[in-house]
Amino acid sequence: MRQKYTFILILLITAATGCKKFLDRPPLTNQPDETAWSSEDNVRLYANKFYTGYFVGYGTQFSAESGAALLGFTFSDDVFIMGNQGNFTRAVPNSGIWGMSTLRSINIMLDRVKTRMKDVLPEEAYNHWTGIGRFFRAMEYAELVSTYGDVPYFDYVPVETDLADLYKPRTPRNQVMDAVYEDLKFAMSNVRTSDGDQQVNRYIVAAFASRIALAEGAWQKYYYNNAAQSNKFFQLAQDAAALVMNSGKYDIATDFRTLFTSNTLAGNKDVIMYRHYDPAVGVTHAVATNNNLSESVAFGPTTDLIKSFICVDGKPYQSSGVVNAGDFTLSNMVKTRDARLEATFYDKPNVRNRASYWYINKFLPRSVVATVDAGGSVPVEFTSNKNQTDYPVFRYAEVLLNWIEARAELGVATQSDIDVSINRIRNRPLAPEAIAKGVTKTAPLNLSGLPDDPLKDPSVPALLWEIRRERRMEFVFEYSRYQDLKRWKKLDYMDTDAKPDLLSGGWVNFSAELPTELVPAKVGQISVVPLTGSAIVYNGNNGVALKGFYRGVNTNGRLPFLNQTGVNPYLSPVGKTQMDDYKSMGYMLSQTEGWPVYQ
Repeated sequence: MRQKYTFILILLITAATGCKKFLDRPPLTNQPDETAWSSEDNVRLYANKFYTGYFVGYGTQFSAESGAALLGFTFSDDVFIMGNQGNFTRAVPNSGIWGMSTLRSINIMLDRVKTRMKDVLPEEAYNHWTGIGRFFRAMEYAELVSTYGDVPYFDYVPVETDLADLYKPRTPRNQVMDAVYEDLKFAMSNVRTSDGDQQVNRYIVAAFASRIALAEGAWQKYYYNNAAQSNKFFQLAQDAAALVMNSGKYDIATDFRTLFTSNTLAGNKDVIMYRHYDPAVGVTHAVATNNNLSESVAFGPTTDLIKSFICVDGKPYQSSGVVNAGDFTLSNMVKTRDARLEATFYDKPNVRNRASYWYINKFLPRSVVATVDAGGSVPVEFTSNKNQTDYPVFRYAEVLLNWIEARAELGVATQSDIDVSINRIRNRPLAPEAIAKGVTKTAPLNLSGLPDDPLKDPSVPALLWEIRRERRMEFVFEYSRYQDLKRWKKLDYMDTDAKPDLLSGGWVNFSAELPTELVPAKVGQISVVPLTGSAIVYNGNNGVALKGFYRGVNTNGRLPFLNQTGVNPYLSPVGKTQMDDYKSMGYMLSQTEGWPVYQ
């Protein structure tokens, strides 16, 4: 059933503590650890509890869970907010440290499968569930390492009375990630190719392995300059992606918007893993509430993001031969830019996006947009927390982009590689509604004639620059942009002092498109930034001159970018309380590299 992981069935206790139940009664809603590990169904139910944590989708109800689309990804150079921008961590907190409860639960599963189910499960099933456990452990450690760098490594369940083990020092990053590498390799070889609808299979494992390995390869290259380690992980990213590609099970066959606005993604060849929502079992979400053309939102796309969308001839606007390529009027950009722009934004400026005036509706069905445009109300399903559209947790497009980036980093990318990855994505079907607006497919990327982009970071090779641009257009308001900037060591792209385009939004011609905004109450509140020249603030008489990228007069940049010695924006510090706790027990917890240690 598709809804298998839309809720958690707590069948097994998380850890065996040896405590007695009241009057030694057996628990009514879960099985005791001593007897639970007796069947494959039981271990499956135990493993299912990890799904909602690793495959977040749109979250649930009103939650903006970490990793949930749209609201979970508003800290990057793609998005800005009204008022003051969010800042990087600037000081060691008093408290704060990694959580190990999920990891402990995963290791309990692996331990019990090994020690209690060797004679219960056939060899194939034993290897499959060992692979599932090692896959989740790899996912957990990859996240911990991405956040903290060195972290204590456990591939076993520590004894609760062994203080030396519980207070063990941080394990070097490379040692941890080598273990992650081995876990992923084992899972890719032993997890079943099919284990039922919405259950983790070998292709889901390989897809996530391509993401994890690509991230570590880039980190090792750009942060540590470790060629051997980076190539090892780039090779794994390539091989993992190739496993999915060679399966023949997936394709680019669906128009872009439909991937995010369908009530079921079952059988969709673009989707490797999805999260299903079903009001019948009380599992819904609220993403559309934040982009349904009815609710006001206080965050929106940056000018920097808008300018990054490539023209339909495959070139940046500055060098494009497309007519009116330099006209940033939204109705014109819909026709002159890559089709993903039209699929991501409402096709005219909208005051309900108070930050940018470009309204995000990537997650709203086109039929609802048509209803609103015709003067109707937003259907109840797309209000409040009643949304039930599925979310594509992992798309085939990401596998293709992970693969081509790994190939480029390894220095072996060819034109045929680009054709089956980037150019295959650019050739995806267009929605009839998009075609009616004049949207066309973007020209293929040609390795022998890469675009000349005057805004290109000079430290990035031209092919990698285009691959990174493709990722930005493909995954906007989803997973990846902030994580991509971290792994490329490019968080300085979020420096608002150096990049003022991070503080303005969409292009607006106020007198032609939003004349109702030109009222006395808006004097001194509206401003626009032309392509050239300084910002123009509305004074009550200059409405005709207000043509440019909208910027609220109260929109402020983030504090100066953290690149000074002693404060590391790429990794998180551990809190002083935790360091003191270690010290009080006679052990030492070192501070995260690049952060000061307080005595």
